[in-house]
Amino acid sequence: MPAERNRPKRECFNQRASLPFQLRLEDFEIAMQDVYDLFYDVNSGLLEKGLERLDDFVRPAIMSGLLSDLLTASMAKHSRALTQNNYFNGHPDLLVKGVYPNDSVKAGTEGVEIKTTRKIGGAVDTHGARNQWLAVFVYNVDNASEPARERKPMTFTEIYLAQVTIEDFRRNPRGELGTRTATLHREGILKLRGNCIYKDPVIPSTP
Repeated sequence: MPAERNRPKRECFNQRASLPFQLRLEDFEIAMQDVYDLFYDVNSGLLEKGLERLDDFVRPAIMSGLLSDLLTASMAKHSRALTQNNYFNGHPDLLVKGVYPNDSVKAGTEGVEIKTTRKIGGAVDTHGARNQWLAVFVYNVDNASEPARERKPMTFTEIYLAQVTIEDFRRNPRGELGTRTATLHREGILKLRGNCIYKDPVIPSTP
């Protein structure tokens, strides 16, 4: 069975969403479609060779990082005022063009950080609490349906975008490797969800 091509559902976009930096709903739609098309192309080739889909063998943490990078690159390509941060692992992922020298900054405020998660509602871990515009893409991966060749493709189910502050985060205990993370607390999550860009009520996200 060939890979299934996915598409964003235009009726799921919030036409009343507040968008900074001259962003348009179309920028999000195109970014989603770019990712869907890439997964379709890759999975088609894998299935033709009798191999597993990308969705099935990539670990969740790697999948989230991959999706964040792909969405950042696409948003930078299509948006009118934002470009990719040229500083390796710099923050935020997208910068307002021309604000920082060579569009490169280790830690800036003029732009949008892109995060992805499988958690319903967009509660995503970050490397630290910051004042920032935060965009969270929630996605669903079907790893359970059988036979495996009939599984649904990776699907974005929710998108949120909000300006959050350090006070909106709670600090998480250090993990075994000593990495400290921060997550939006209850009020911070409510702030994030208050500006919903996209929500598909039909497809449940993976808890």
